[in-house]
Amino acid sequence: MSAVTESPLLVLDVVGMTPKLLRHMPNISALAREGWQAGLGTVLPAVTCSVQSTFLTGRMPNEHGIVGNGWYFRELGEVFLWRQHNRLVQGEKLWETARAANPDFQTANVCWWYAMGATTDITVTPRPIYHADGRKSPDAYIRPPALHDDLVGALGDFPLFQYWGPTASLASSEWIIGASRKILREQHPDLLLAYVPHLDYDLQRFGPDAPEAARAAREVDAALKPLLDDARNAGARVVALSEYGITSVRRPVDINRLLRREGLLEVYTQDGMEYLDPWVSRAFAVADHQVAHVYVADESDIPRVTALLSELSGVDEVLDRAAQARYGLDHARSGELVVVADPDAWFTYYYWLDDDRAPDFARGVEIHRKPGYDPAELFFNPADKLAKAKAGLNLVRKKAGLRYAMQVVPLDPTYVRGSHGRLPADPADGPVIVCSVPDGEPAGALAATDVRNLLLQLQGVSEGARR
Repeated sequence: MSAVTESPLLVLDVVGMTPKLLRHMPNISALAREGWQAGLGTVLPAVTCSVQSTFLTGRMPNEHGIVGNGWYFRELGEVFLWRQHNRLVQGEKLWETARAANPDFQTANVCWWYAMGATTDITVTPRPIYHADGRKSPDAYIRPPALHDDLVGALGDFPLFQYWGPTASLASSEWIIGASRKILREQHPDLLLAYVPHLDYDLQRFGPDAPEAARAAREVDAALKPLLDDARNAGARVVALSEYGITSVRRPVDINRLLRREGLLEVYTQDGMEYLDPWVSRAFAVADHQVAHVYVADESDIPRVTALLSELSGVDEVLDRAAQARYGLDHARSGELVVVADPDAWFTYYYWLDDDRAPDFARGVEIHRKPGYDPAELFFNPADKLAKAKAGLNLVRKKAGLRYAMQVVPLDPTYVRGSHGRLPADPADGPVIVCSVPDGEPAGALAATDVRNLLLQLQGVSEGARR
């Protein structure tokens, strides 16, 4: 690695952090007393992959192409969420701009999205081991390769099952923080990006106003203190920001079930289970929290689909291509229609009409197989009193080297109490940015597209090079 820069920069993406939650986060709030705090604009959809890509490129989704956490890959005829290749993000990333100005510039990415294949010098991102017999074991993709055993030897295996799913907890954020501390201390990058997911969990489970939300804010703030202390001791500047705020919801909206009942969505059947058939469906939705991309095969169906969705309870807006352009979302990867939920609603991906016909992956944590986002994966099925016992038995099977299936997720979406994806109506519920450097405080809220230039400015990259 290069020599320590005069003032390295640590950028913390503390997911779900809002001005309201900062009241419970004294260590991050202390950064604002040193520097400043401001509201932060977001993009539609206000979801991880889209917002992070805007932060890193300074572009809107219609330019960088990340129209959600996933979309329908028309060229493949498949719905894919949570892809990992950085080439999907169109546009120059901030570290590439910095490196063009200073060839010795070094960047470490700890769990920001689209990490694999990125041109960062250090990459750490969750990546399970997919064994030949179908088992899945926790691990991470780490580059350079020698760093893998160094981090795992010091911190243990990446806690994949605490990163997402019914057992998601502070443990995954603590591992990420530990890895960031070790990299900052031993590798001395000029820029260290760290993604800290803990607030996402209980805010979706219980809602942002529940006692569990305040507790989660205190927990992650306390966990971050050693890293913030390390940064201060290293003379590093710190920026802590969030992609979105999570707001209370009470209404799941079954958008695909409507399209199926209207004869627009088709399924195919195997072993008594129904699977979405995107190849022949006239219309279907890729649900992503409070936003859904609706793909319509024949443009002559667009008026009918628009009318149906406009009348669906829980739908706020139906955006055609022209309306998408107003939000910077009119990209070829977007659906012919984009649907935005009411403030207290969110979209399920469910397309079956009988739970007995649901695919087996519906009751498991299967982020790559489900054709839409499923926040019910954060719960053990409350209706199944043996769900946790079944999970424990399956862990025994896993340790014995046997195949197993964790079918413990509910098919009832009403347990979910928090969501995001809409543009926030109240800045108190929106994202926030905190900077330890007194200079550069914006006059008002900072636009998401301006984050990239702020970070480059903090790294001393000239205005001309930033353009």
